[in-house]
Amino acid sequence: MTEQKRKFRLRVPNTYLLIFSLLVLIAALTWIIPGGKYERMLLNGREVVVPNSFKYVDSHPQGIFDLFISPLKGFVEAGLIIGFVLIVGGAFNVLARTDAINSFINKLAKAYKTSKLLQNLFIPVLLLMFSLGGATFGMNEEIIPFVLIIVPICLALGYDSIVGVAIPLIGAHIGFASAFLNPFNVGIAQGIAEVPLFSGIGYRMICWAVSTFVAILFLLWYVNRLKKNPRISPMYEEDEIRRKNEHFDVIYNNDNHFSLKHKAVLITFVLSLVLLVVGVVEFHWYIEEIAGMFFIMGIVVGIIGGLKSDDLIKAFVDGAKDLVGTALIIALARATLVLSRDANIIDTILYGLSPYIESSSPIFASQKMFIVQAIINFFVHSGSGQAALTMPIMAPLSDLAGVTRQTAILAFQFGEYTNIIIPTSAVTMGALSMARVPWDRWAKWVLPLMIVLFILGFILLIPPNLFGWH
Repeated sequence: MTEQKRKFRLRVPNTYLLIFSLLVLIAALTWIIPGGKYERMLLNGREVVVPNSFKYVDSHPQGIFDLFISPLKGFVEAGLIIGFVLIVGGAFNVLARTDAINSFINKLAKAYKTSKLLQNLFIPVLLLMFSLGGATFGMNEEIIPFVLIIVPICLALGYDSIVGVAIPLIGAHIGFASAFLNPFNVGIAQGIAEVPLFSGIGYRMICWAVSTFVAILFLLWYVNRLKKNPRISPMYEEDEIRRKNEHFDVIYNNDNHFSLKHKAVLITFVLSLVLLVVGVVEFHWYIEEIAGMFFIMGIVVGIIGGLKSDDLIKAFVDGAKDLVGTALIIALARATLVLSRDANIIDTILYGLSPYIESSSPIFASQKMFIVQAIINFFVHSGSGQAALTMPIMAPLSDLAGVTRQTAILAFQFGEYTNIIIPTSAVTMGALSMARVPWDRWAKWVLPLMIVLFILGFILLIPPNLFGWH
């Protein structure tokens, strides 16, 4: 790395400072943006906004003391995700102590070295699977355990940690934003907009396929450049140290035997992942149930792997301890929402952005909706939460602008493309932290893809306006 690049990186704030600076900015805005509220009502058991009910209310500017309280509030409100991360970290560290993962990586790396088919399909197939998960059962928080597995595998295969975190993170978020069967954004938004549930699936599947294809091409383009010059990686120096410290430089050692015990451990792990998918899809599991499943998995694989009780417990505690930093990042990210909500400015922002949707052309109006939803997603990045907040307003606005409600829902979905990069998303920041990838380097690396996705979103919103998509 050149001296100039070293100096540049020294000037870039770390992730903690970056998010806290964002908190300071939001706290300052609460003194400028007036308070406002929409009335709410229950619709199909969910609280939604009543259109045309906005009124200004007393604002609650957030002072210095509120600023420093917000991370603790964020910690409480993100408690499920934080607890989930710590339990998963502990369970995966138990899995790592059995040595089954290292043995499997060794075997996979050898096969990868000699198999052209595996080399060509590894990234596309994995990213496609995560995208399909996001498009169908709303895969989001579930990507976090996979980061701990895919990053080491990618490092062993000669990729970098950027690729390792990009496969699950970009894959799931692309699928979520262009979903065709996701009940948490498409289902809720269509219910609120009084559109038949999961109607318009044909065009949504086209949008999903195109978006996923673009993401795969982007990652393959980067990987091809990476093979020619590994130093282009934003994580080159850190990954080299990691490979050495975690012994990825000896993955071709024939002494690293993939034993029957290792196979039994990995079969248990794979069955746990199958159970996760079945639980989420069939039994509507959420974070509590998934965390409990990984807790059980950690104990079972530890026993199968031959760990003594003291070693198993120590491995679990050490794994959770390693992710305390990730927990703090998640708490800080959630604190951004806490400050905005406590100051009563979220509804004001939504009300202020609404007039900008009006346009003489339905195409431009739908594209403006996309931009507005992307801005709101910075503050409210829950698919179901954003649907409940915005669709009661966007649906009647779309009628006035000549945009079909199906198209307005698609614009709302595309706004969630930004989950890939926004530092206010607890899942995104948690995944990056677990992969040990600083947000600033990730943002710089993924920015070209975000530009392409925004252009793609604008283009994909044109056909529905031309053929009157209902």
